[in-house]
Amino acid sequence: MSEHTNWLPPLVLLEEYGGNWESYCEALYAIFRDDFILSQATYDGVRVAIKRHPLDRGREATFWHLIQEGRVEEERLPDLRRCERIRWPRPMIGASSSDDLRCWRNWRRGEERVVIAVGDFTYVVVLAVRQGYVLLWTAYCVEKEHNRRKLQAECDEYRRGQETG
Repeated sequence: MSEHTNWLPPLVLLEEYGGNWESYCEALYAIFRDDFILSQATYDGVRVAIKRHPLDRGREATFWHLIQEGRVEEERLPDLRRCERIRWPRPMIGASSSDDLRCWRNWRRGEERVVIAVGDFTYVVVLAVRQGYVLLWTAYCVEKEHNRRKLQAECDEYRRGQETG
C-alpha cells in the first residue's frame, strides 16, 4: 500500500480464504452488507443508497459493481483488485473532504457524478447524484498512468472552476 492508502482498512485477500472463491465472495458480501445495507453511509450529509436491482445470486447490483469489471453487464467478471479493496468505499465516502482524498463532480452519460479518489488516483469511488441522495455506483483501481493523469486533470479543472466560480 502507498502513502495515499495507508490510512484505509487492510486488503481482504483471497488467500485468507484458502483460495476458495465461494467463501471469499461470502466474506466480501458480508463486508458490503455491513457497510451499506445494515448501516447508513452518508456523503456530505446526504444519504448514500445502493442499486438493489437486478438481484444476481441474491446480491444487489452495487455489490457486483464493486467487485467485478466489464462494460457488458451480463459479461462482467470478478476483479481481485476490486475485491481486495471492498472495505475502502465506505471510509472514502465518509472522509471525502479529507486532504488524503481528491473529490470532484463530473458528468457521465448525462448524469452528474461525484468521484472520490485516493491522492495518487490509483483507486476511485463513483457516486451518482440523485434527488435527495447519492447512489453508490462503482469503485475501481486505475491501472494505467495515462488514466490517472486524466483523472487528475479533471479534478484540477473542477477545483479551478470552484475557485473562480
